[in-house]
Amino acid sequence: MLKNLSILYLYQNSLSGELPSLVEALNLTQVDLAKNNLIGKIPDDFGKLQKLTVLRLHANNFTGEIQESIGHLKSLTEFNVFMNKFSGTLPINFGLSSKLEYFHIAMNNFKGRLPENLCYHGMLKNLTVYENNLSGELPKSLGNCSTLVELKVYKNEFYGKIPDGLWRARNLVFFMVSHNKFSGELPQNLSSNISLFDISYNQFYGGIPIGVASWTNVVRFTASKNYLNGSVPQELTALPKLERLLLDQNQLKGSLPNDIVSWKSLVILNLSQNQLIGKIPSSIGHLPSLSVLDLSENQFSGEIPSIPSRITNLNLSSNYLTGKVPSDFENSAFGTSFLNNSGLCADTPKLSLTLCNFGLEKPTKTSHWSIGLIISLILVTFLLALFASFMIIKLSKKGKHESESSWKLIAFQRLSFTELDILSSMTEQNIIGSGGFGTVYRVPVNSLTYVAVKKIMCNRKLRQKLETSFRAEVKLLSSIHHRNIVKLLCCISNEDSMMLVYEYLEHSSLDKWLHNKNKSSNKLGSARHVVLDWPKRMQIAIGIAHGLCYMHHDCSPPIVHRDIKTSNILLDSQFNAKVADFGLARSLTKPEEFNTMSAVIGSFGYMAPEYVQTTKINEKIDVFSYGVILLELTTGKEANYGDEHSSLVEWSWRHVLVGSNIEDVLDKDFVEPSCLDEMCSIFKLGIMCTSTLPSGRPSMKEVLHLLVRSERGFVFGGRNDVVGENDGVPFLKNSKLESRRIDVVDTDSD
Repeated sequence: MLKNLSILYLYQNSLSGELPSLVEALNLTQVDLAKNNLIGKIPDDFGKLQKLTVLRLHANNFTGEIQESIGHLKSLTEFNVFMNKFSGTLPINFGLSSKLEYFHIAMNNFKGRLPENLCYHGMLKNLTVYENNLSGELPKSLGNCSTLVELKVYKNEFYGKIPDGLWRARNLVFFMVSHNKFSGELPQNLSSNISLFDISYNQFYGGIPIGVASWTNVVRFTASKNYLNGSVPQELTALPKLERLLLDQNQLKGSLPNDIVSWKSLVILNLSQNQLIGKIPSSIGHLPSLSVLDLSENQFSGEIPSIPSRITNLNLSSNYLTGKVPSDFENSAFGTSFLNNSGLCADTPKLSLTLCNFGLEKPTKTSHWSIGLIISLILVTFLLALFASFMIIKLSKKGKHESESSWKLIAFQRLSFTELDILSSMTEQNIIGSGGFGTVYRVPVNSLTYVAVKKIMCNRKLRQKLETSFRAEVKLLSSIHHRNIVKLLCCISNEDSMMLVYEYLEHSSLDKWLHNKNKSSNKLGSARHVVLDWPKRMQIAIGIAHGLCYMHHDCSPPIVHRDIKTSNILLDSQFNAKVADFGLARSLTKPEEFNTMSAVIGSFGYMAPEYVQTTKINEKIDVFSYGVILLELTTGKEANYGDEHSSLVEWSWRHVLVGSNIEDVLDKDFVEPSCLDEMCSIFKLGIMCTSTLPSGRPSMKEVLHLLVRSERGFVFGGRNDVVGENDGVPFLKNSKLESRRIDVVDTDSD
């Protein structure tokens, strides 16, 4: 009976258990067992069903790997196994033997690269592989896959550039590549059919191309959290079907186009966390469909234009807006929409802004009798107050200096808490750190959210010094915004204490993970070797580099941190690195120009030699400190490793100069053969960054380029190439990077 079976459809039943052998059903052309409760592996004999065109096993609980024999099925056009528990790598021969049209493997645990020949026969229409652990670059052959309609590869570990032709595949409708590590610039031209374009949470850079005007069918344009820069071009407003535009968390600058009335279909506009300036265009009030508008954490100025009351979600906080809040938004539903705009006022206290009519009420006419009564009451009240004040002063004069002054809160972000919420939770049980300058608390602000509070206690002798550090940190952190720099939420102060309130980062500081210092925490201590593997260390190194690159090259004037070290690198729940503690940071007069400090302040093992010897600083002292962190990440040793007269830098340079095998100095706890070349490259980059001469160190922009390319598999130099004693930059020359003609070093770009 099975020999004559050609179609097996048991879709959406309550089948359970493992699949039986189908070795006798060699005439099967279609198998659909989707949406059941099946478990186990795909039977080996499925690879013998040479007439099989459709295999649908999605929405079950299958496990194991996909057999190589399935990749050889000559008639297979649809392979659909999404939402299972498959693992391992995919057969490399998929697509070579059959004319694949649909390849659905999303929501599994597959790893490794995509097979190169999925579109070998030019028939592939749907490539759906999202939510796996796939890595590497996308197959270059996809650039010639003109039949592709849906590309859904989001939430993987892909990197590198998108194949050129893929952007313009003429039938492509869905282009969804978010939450990977793709890089490169956006193309001038897209496929004319693309409607959903999502590149968010990647590493794309450069400007939004003028050619965006040709993307006429795009309905959703999502590019959140990349490194896009430049201005928002006028051409972007020429997309008549656009419903969602999300460009938040980039590095966009300049003002918005004035004429945006063509966005008739726009429902959501999010440009938050950029560096946009100028006035909010008045034409924004003429967008008939707009319901969500987020322009927060930019540098917009001027008055708020007329905004339609139909907007349900509005965020204009953390800008430089002035004037009165539109009356339609003066209610508690928009209580956090306008915070941190010192020039704004409202007619209601519900918005936590200055009251517009405060102190401006005009007096009314009263009768002589009323005036006399008022004067009498005032006089009596004054005498009573005077007497009461005399008694209070007399009784409490002795302890007047011990009384606590009122607290003042200055917000730099939207806040969901008050100073009283912070003060009431600063208990001994919530202390997570302490030092010479004060104490750090982990403070709950609601059932799910915490903030970190650094309380600086000021006695009379240290007050001036600590207040200078406090003001420096507040001034810098309130004016810069970057995903790899810790976010300052507000500051709270009175006569005796100063507090900085930051976002709370779950994984604390890098030194506690890298050097296992948090021994009191069993969870952290036991997780160290499991969690902080080499990919995590690379992720951290790149994150720090992005933060420093922003400070050195995108801030005007440039900012030098002066105290880069592992304890000042904080990690969030996903191990994204953020630079913290800007108490010693300084703005430079000009890029690369040396500034002289009054004293040398820093941490042993991290300070550049020219700073220690001359008190002069520029961006290169941060590069030196960053190089020390790279050496720590690769060797596992602390910055002060060695005796009292030496450091990790000196120890590392000695090994290099005597010709030691670099593999011998790497962290023995987690070295894996697959990571060895990359670890050697990063160790050598640490050597370059810690060159004795500032001129011998690369800029952070150059460092970042090298890191990104190393992550993609490029190796600079052989594993044990030697670096000159006082000059690391030549190490970039005569390397595989240069032989591949990659432009990563541009000494005039700074």
